[in-house]
Amino acid sequence: MQEIHHIQYEHDMKKKALREISRDTGRNFRTVRKYATMEDFNVELRKERPRKGKLDPYKETIDGWLWEDLHARPKQRHTAKRVYDRLKEKHGDDFQVSERSVRTYVSAKKKELAGGNACYLPLEHSPAEAQADFGECSFFEKGIPYDGYYINLSFPHSNAGYMQLFKAQNQECLLEGMKNIFHYIGGVPREIWFDNMSTVVNAIKRDGERDVTQGFLRFELHHGFFSNFCNPNSGHEKGHVENKVGYHRRNFLVPVPQFDDLAEFNRRLLGLCAHDMQRKHYRKALS
Repeated sequence: MQEIHHIQYEHDMKKKALREISRDTGRNFRTVRKYATMEDFNVELRKERPRKGKLDPYKETIDGWLWEDLHARPKQRHTAKRVYDRLKEKHGDDFQVSERSVRTYVSAKKKELAGGNACYLPLEHSPAEAQADFGECSFFEKGIPYDGYYINLSFPHSNAGYMQLFKAQNQECLLEGMKNIFHYIGGVPREIWFDNMSTVVNAIKRDGERDVTQGFLRFELHHGFFSNFCNPNSGHEKGHVENKVGYHRRNFLVPVPQFDDLAEFNRRLLGLCAHDMQRKHYRKALS
């Protein structure tokens, strides 16, 4: 699968002739031609059970405290120990997370919020570029409560953003949500930025290359886009979608949504997101 991706990249992005690719790779010309023009990479995906850490239900609360700390004096900001103690006070015996886990998360989040004490220039994004990330929320379907997740696909150049809601955060949900958005907007972005979510990345190699899951790579080849990946603990590298995660929650998931059919609600969400495009651009002051 990696070789197919390489052949299509050489042909589509570098505009190399098929015979040149055949010579470079040592592959038969007919094999190169087949892979360069191959479009259907569909395969039946196996459903994965959602993996949820013990700390996950409390991360939004922690993030809120640390965001508030940015406006407080340094000596009045939360330490990891204070975060742990407040969670214990608030949730009592229901809070079954080790102090070490809290310390690890708080340390990473503080570095992310501080940007590593570095200065960053506003990134310029091409019209063909998008960013993707998951958010967490609650909802009711047919009166049954669910702890759900929503995939966000944002377009920094135009400030567009689309979302789809699911009951899990697995690869099947990620790909289904992206496919629904592609079909709705009638196209596919040329490049999409991701963090190192397990639904996409198996591992980060020593040279920084990503070992991408076969299911995601097949989806990428089928739809004809290319992926970029953020450095670990570097949320600012895809800050647009990070902001969209909160914006979508506040504007489309408050109050907690209640509906009878999730698929129908997701169709409504696409329409709401499209209507939201009429707002002025956050930087360009244009609709």
